[in-house]
Amino acid sequence: MVSGVVFTSEYALTATVLVAVAGGVSLGTLSGLTPGLHVNTLAVAAAATLPEMGLSRLVVGVVLLAAATTHSILDVVPALAVGVPDAAMAASTLPGHRLVLGGRGREAIRVSALGSASAVPLAFLLAWPMTRVMTALGPWVTAHRAALLVAVTCLLLAGEPTRTRRLVGLASTLLAGGLGVLALHGPLTTPNVLLPVFAGLFGVPILLAARHGGGPPPQDDARIDAAPRRLGVSAGVGVLAGGVVSYVAGISTGVAAVGALSALPDMDDRAYVATTSAVNTATALFALFALAATGDAHTGVLVAMTDAGVPIDLPVLLTACVLAAATAIPLLLALGDRALTAAARVDHRTLLATALTAIIALTAALCGPAGLLVLAAATLVGLLPQRLGARRIHLMSVLLIPLAL
Repeated sequence: MVSGVVFTSEYALTATVLVAVAGGVSLGTLSGLTPGLHVNTLAVAAAATLPEMGLSRLVVGVVLLAAATTHSILDVVPALAVGVPDAAMAASTLPGHRLVLGGRGREAIRVSALGSASAVPLAFLLAWPMTRVMTALGPWVTAHRAALLVAVTCLLLAGEPTRTRRLVGLASTLLAGGLGVLALHGPLTTPNVLLPVFAGLFGVPILLAARHGGGPPPQDDARIDAAPRRLGVSAGVGVLAGGVVSYVAGISTGVAAVGALSALPDMDDRAYVATTSAVNTATALFALFALAATGDAHTGVLVAMTDAGVPIDLPVLLTACVLAAATAIPLLLALGDRALTAAARVDHRTLLATALTAIIALTAALCGPAGLLVLAAATLVGLLPQRLGARRIHLMSVLLIPLAL
């Protein structure tokens, strides 16, 4: 009789977890495919409302982690199809967009899927050694964070091939860094401020430049035209970078992407996409390992979880992440192809106007007048490297400089 009760209880828990994962995948799909909408925003709302609906705290955690994992995989779609990234995918937006404009968007979707898919088993394999190393080195990294971030910035500038482009990169670095200080720690601080910051730096300039073109061309086949070893190394470096920053307070996924890209300066567009996708998904997983090991929540979703009192039941929560990833990767392939097809069929000026209107409306709704001011300032800064020929990755100093100060 007791064994029957246990069996029934385990069966009920399994069914509940599966339903919760499905709900989380739905939330992550919504946030991942909506330009400018971050999963953290939905996580805070879900963590506040789901317990009121009678769901247990553990089930709430399953929903939130499934949403975060799904978002980390699908948020490449608006970056490729529309050109509007979030913070995590900003560094790869232009390389990914070049692939789309060259008719290789379907390939870019699959490269991103490979990057995210490789992050899941690698994160599990590296969880124990990474936790041991980073719990020991974490205090040292935190103490020397400013010097490390300055070193990353210098590596990015040194990667420019000419003196003129290095000067443009330096100007972009300083302007974006100043904007970051004002937006994150100064008078322009507002809730969800990263929305106008990254939409202005990386999204709007692409949309403005695209108005002179004919829109994305029809996309070619989905064959991946890159050496497996090159993509594997790129994804592996991304996983390592995502793992490192997951154990250090205050350093985001976007910073991890910058660190990974600075370590591999000769990467082509496909490697950029693979690296940033691997960083994105790896961080979602490693941050959970870091929370279990140290008790510190280093992502917005995990902060919402801890505030909601979610117990850290690793077997259940990690299962939710794996199931969400296994669902989201096929979704990425299907929805990504459809988004690219739709973008090619719709009149590109209408698409650009719709995207710009959505960015402005979301900024006004979530950030108010201060957010619109940040959006305008970020757009002006974002146009600088685009017009003068420097790499736009220097604009990621919008995060690096505030962290270094």
